[in-house]
Amino acid sequence: MKDYFKVDEWKIVEEGFDPHYNKVAESVFSLGNGRMGQRANFEEAYSGETLQGNYVAGVYYPDKTRVGWWKNGYPEYFAKVLNAANWIGIDVWIGNEQLDLAKGEVISFSRELNMKEGYLKRSFRAKTAGGKEVEVVATRFCSMVDDECGAIKYTITPLNFDDIITITPFIDGDIANKDSNYDEKFWDEVQKGIAEGISSVQLRTKKTGFEVLTAMKCVLFNGDTQVDYQSTPILKEKYVATEIKVDAQQGEPVTLIKYAVNLSSQNYKAEELAARATALLAAISAKGFDTMLAEQAAAWAEKWKHNDIIIEGDAKAQQGIRFNIFQLNQTYTGEDDRLNIGPKGFTGEKYGGSTYWDTEAYCVPFYLATAEQKVARNLLLYRYKQLGKAIENAKLLGFKNGAALYPMVTMDGTECHNEWEITFEEIHRNGAIAFAIYNYVRYTGNEAYLADYGLEVLIAISRFWSQRITFSEDKQQYVMLGVTGPNEYENNVNNNWYTSTIAVWCMKYTLEVIGKVKHTDPAKYDALATKIAFDEATETGRFADIIAKMYFPHDEKLGIYLQQDGYLDKEQILVKDLPKSELPLVKKWSWDRILRSIYIKQADVLQGLYFFEEDYDLDTIRRNYDFYEPRTVHESSLSPCVHAILAAKLGDVERAYQFYLRTSRLDIDDYNDDTDDGCHITSMAGTWMAIVEGFGGMRVKDDMLSFNPLLPGEWKALSFQIGFRGSLLNIRIAHDGVTVKNLSEKAITVLLNGDSQLVSGNGEVLVNV
Repeated sequence: MKDYFKVDEWKIVEEGFDPHYNKVAESVFSLGNGRMGQRANFEEAYSGETLQGNYVAGVYYPDKTRVGWWKNGYPEYFAKVLNAANWIGIDVWIGNEQLDLAKGEVISFSRELNMKEGYLKRSFRAKTAGGKEVEVVATRFCSMVDDECGAIKYTITPLNFDDIITITPFIDGDIANKDSNYDEKFWDEVQKGIAEGISSVQLRTKKTGFEVLTAMKCVLFNGDTQVDYQSTPILKEKYVATEIKVDAQQGEPVTLIKYAVNLSSQNYKAEELAARATALLAAISAKGFDTMLAEQAAAWAEKWKHNDIIIEGDAKAQQGIRFNIFQLNQTYTGEDDRLNIGPKGFTGEKYGGSTYWDTEAYCVPFYLATAEQKVARNLLLYRYKQLGKAIENAKLLGFKNGAALYPMVTMDGTECHNEWEITFEEIHRNGAIAFAIYNYVRYTGNEAYLADYGLEVLIAISRFWSQRITFSEDKQQYVMLGVTGPNEYENNVNNNWYTSTIAVWCMKYTLEVIGKVKHTDPAKYDALATKIAFDEATETGRFADIIAKMYFPHDEKLGIYLQQDGYLDKEQILVKDLPKSELPLVKKWSWDRILRSIYIKQADVLQGLYFFEEDYDLDTIRRNYDFYEPRTVHESSLSPCVHAILAAKLGDVERAYQFYLRTSRLDIDDYNDDTDDGCHITSMAGTWMAIVEGFGGMRVKDDMLSFNPLLPGEWKALSFQIGFRGSLLNIRIAHDGVTVKNLSEKAITVLLNGDSQLVSGNGEVLVNV
């Protein structure tokens, strides 16, 4: 844990410049708007350590894998969201010296992410090798209103000299992904040019054929006065720039406003991109930077009105949750069911920007409660539309009859993860897809989704489980062989309890939904059964037999579910007894040593107890929690949030609080020494769950919201808002009571600590503790 950034409830602030921490700061200060995003790279040149990153949602490349592709069933490629054209660049020369903070003296430096209003501001004073001092103030944002646009205001003031300052705004498409498997560049140039004050580069991805046009328009000010300027065009391969020379005077600021757009052939015909870019640039430049910034603040104010969580009395905890909510809103807006949520969002290249099970297990609850119903529905439709690919993926591995195995990693539904222990064995991801359907219907009450889309997915998933499970003659029970559970520090194990549990739950839920749809919409059920050749009697009979006879590893003496067969054969040295110098294991131990150890990367058995807590009593949850948590190294970003929620359920407020701090400040404080390659966006949704489901104790029970709150002693009060079936509630939890305000016209009944409370439209209820 590092206390590098200043604690502020609405901002992330960096005071002073540490070049060794720059890549972490680039991740933390990242910007996005759901359509595009960028790391917080400097506008001017920087020859120090940096990871350049600009991204356009949904645009990817199938990078050929280095290993495994020649083996049956292995993916041939890893799909990657591409590092796209760098549109923020502004080269600055002072006389004949280039402004570069890695070469000159940095006299002062600050960087500020304003989460309340949605912009990044950087200011510094620097001295060149020749002794010339300048002050720079740069403000930029990716517009939430015009979501294909961004804008930069870059002001440079000479402090001790008069000289020519050369300002060169540019677009550079000659870029590469750091994680390119064969050092290949993924873009070809289609066209570039400068006309009527607009500079543009249009690129096409190799193989996939996406076209992206990036264009800019610039305005120059001397002081507060806009001035006409002469510029020299610079055209190189995949690169366009305009060189502007300014006769700068000491103490007189020079400001460049740079407007930019990123347009994709996903949304427009390729031949229309140039005209569309011209129109968009004309529209946003006519509004002007200040108006766009005001619109940005208003858009964020609307989001915060529904999404904000207020923690009174603990600034570090407050900053943490707001940072997480801010990044989630920047990453995904739910407007397009072709898009999903990569574990790094728009903050880095790791994991390729692809979709993992994180979305269904961690992100869906956040969007269910904080956004319109269509947002979570679009996340489900993303998977429904890829069902055909999931069936193809399963077929490649030898499964038949419409069985579906959803990919561990994907952009278009094709599996593109090439580590065998993940691709073939971490099959519990199928269960997360089914659980998201259940969660959506439970929360929204929209059972029509089951007949229209959900049941088809559930049957395909259950078909997979029924074929993947084996009957053991020795045990006279069904077993699950050769899997990897959520704990990826165990590979190729037999009878992982979580995987077996969620497989059986999937089949139970499928049988329940079959009964519902047959009753409520028999015509749709019959049409679906015909479409997928569903032999109801035979297939449901198989599901029911597995449900009745499934084997689950369990230790009677300890009273715990075993993570898998043989787990207790391992040497039982707890994490607290490991030398600190050996952590994190993933960086200090060989993979062989990790696999032979007891250590758990993230919640595994506890993931199942979190999902299906209503099936287990508190003593069972406590025994398993107290056994497994001391063996967990939390080297996955997805781990602390689940532990926080379960600790809160068990009334262990101190452990819940510590795990909350860890998950909420995971990136701000760089807990795992890995924020340099991007923030952990999907775990940020888990942070929201740690607050709302953990300390708020929120669940859905019998079609009602239920709250069993628990407040850390460090907090004076906690409040958050929840949208549920047409009502919007504000929940405020203090040490002396809980207040539920209904911010909508519709009356609603909620459960508070098990007691039913009717909250009238625009009314409130106070329950003293």
